[in-house]
Amino acid sequence: MKPFILKIFTFLSALTLFVVLSSCSDFLEEDPKSNIIEDDFYKKQKDAVNAVTAVYQLLNSGGSTVQTPYNTLFNTGMNFAGDDEDPGPGATNADVRSLSVLGHSASNLRIFEIWQQHYAAIRKANIVLDRVPRIVDADFDEALRARLLAETKFLRALYYFNLVRLYGDVPLVTAYQKDGITAADFAIARTPSTEVYAQIEKDLQEAADVLPISYTSPNVGRATRGAALALLAKVYLTKASLPLNIAGHYADAVQTAEYVLSAADGGTGTYQGEATATYNLFTNYAQVFLPAFKNGVEHIFSAQFKSNSQEQGNNQNPRSILTNIPGLVGSYADMVRFYKKGDDNFFSIYKLYTPGDKRRDVTFVRKYKSPQTGAIYSLPIANPNVANDSTPFFNKTWDPGSLAPTNQSAANVAIIRYSDVLLIHAEAENELNGPTAKAYKSLNRVRVRAGLDPLVEGSLTKDEFREAVYLDRRLEFVFEYQRWFDLIRQKDAAGQSTFVTNLHAVQKTNAADYHRLFPIPQAEVDINYLIQGHQNPGFE
Repeated sequence: MKPFILKIFTFLSALTLFVVLSSCSDFLEEDPKSNIIEDDFYKKQKDAVNAVTAVYQLLNSGGSTVQTPYNTLFNTGMNFAGDDEDPGPGATNADVRSLSVLGHSASNLRIFEIWQQHYAAIRKANIVLDRVPRIVDADFDEALRARLLAETKFLRALYYFNLVRLYGDVPLVTAYQKDGITAADFAIARTPSTEVYAQIEKDLQEAADVLPISYTSPNVGRATRGAALALLAKVYLTKASLPLNIAGHYADAVQTAEYVLSAADGGTGTYQGEATATYNLFTNYAQVFLPAFKNGVEHIFSAQFKSNSQEQGNNQNPRSILTNIPGLVGSYADMVRFYKKGDDNFFSIYKLYTPGDKRRDVTFVRKYKSPQTGAIYSLPIANPNVANDSTPFFNKTWDPGSLAPTNQSAANVAIIRYSDVLLIHAEAENELNGPTAKAYKSLNRVRVRAGLDPLVEGSLTKDEFREAVYLDRRLEFVFEYQRWFDLIRQKDAAGQSTFVTNLHAVQKTNAADYHRLFPIPQAEVDINYLIQGHQNPGFE
């Protein structure tokens, strides 16, 4: 794996650079070109559309040397820290490997990149929210203007939601900071996470009031009313969980999830008297991930990808494929985490699935067929306790229509889908009222689609039902950038965090509670004097 080559400065670093350039203004006969370009840009409706599209860009932009959050960065910079994945033999980057053993520091490059790219996107969003309302264009469709601003609020909420879960208290910037005299004008203290969450909720509620329920081509994939409400339900569940533990938000999570759930699934499918959408589960779990079915009935909001099209493809796919298969490009840079369980020295997430769970053989593949020679390739495991044991490879980004020579896949990355809303509803309802009929109904919808028997209503205690939801979340969302966010918020019957217990169970014995938060990147601490001395515990 090649080290990521920095092409953009961190958000606050960029502001510092602006200060440095502005200090030279006495020697210039005209304003800095960046200001001229910006002032000239926001003139027409098309400029507003392009500016909002740029806010989406950092969800999925990429290339051979660039990683962005939903285009491999969350895998190398987050998933490897959890209990399901490890860097494979092809992942040689020292920062990636140190994160996988929880040996990372505040200088870890991947942790810096996640911070940097989220704030770069937030800065773009703040510019849009500042400039687009002021565009004077007689041809500007006012309904479109309102929609574009709502999309931007949704995206800003998503970016902040990721940041606050990963880093805790983070600088909350909601205004476009254009002018400044000294670096102090751009130094921003860490904002309490409760205030960050309040802004996230505000943005999502305002977005839900305006966004449409769907789009036609070429706008399919943009944020919808259902996306705003589904993400808001997830925000409420997260706030009700650890570490904030604000239990009153379980009721909010239930109510908001029911705005998105169909009447058949115990919801209303409406919000403020208007439809949210007609979401459902795919009958076939495999269709969730195949490019031919992207933006389908289950997809509420996804990072959009094209294969082999101006670096707009999903770069995760070749990282999961075994190397040296004729006709396939594979680096085997990510792999399942193997650990000892009982007599099995090579236990993994793959073996947590029960027989008949249809999700297992969609999530993983154990053999590859060379498109050139037809030969079958696999990687046997020297595991005498399990006959014919072989390595499972992650398969959710597989694109049957995009083989070599391209390294990219057209598979979208689901950021939130209907099964997530069902499980949010089941979990929040159980925490609020115990394992009610509503809670069983939502959980069983996911289980039955997976080919499992429905749980019998009344068969589980509240604590047992919680564990059942946790397990199904784990099995449903493997390799979808969900597991770490669940690890850091989930609890046991006594209300205590299960984070350390879960990581110790996969033999990450150095895991400690402080690892639930990433450190504030050292590069940010060095330039922001209001953050200095306020590093997350364990990383001082």
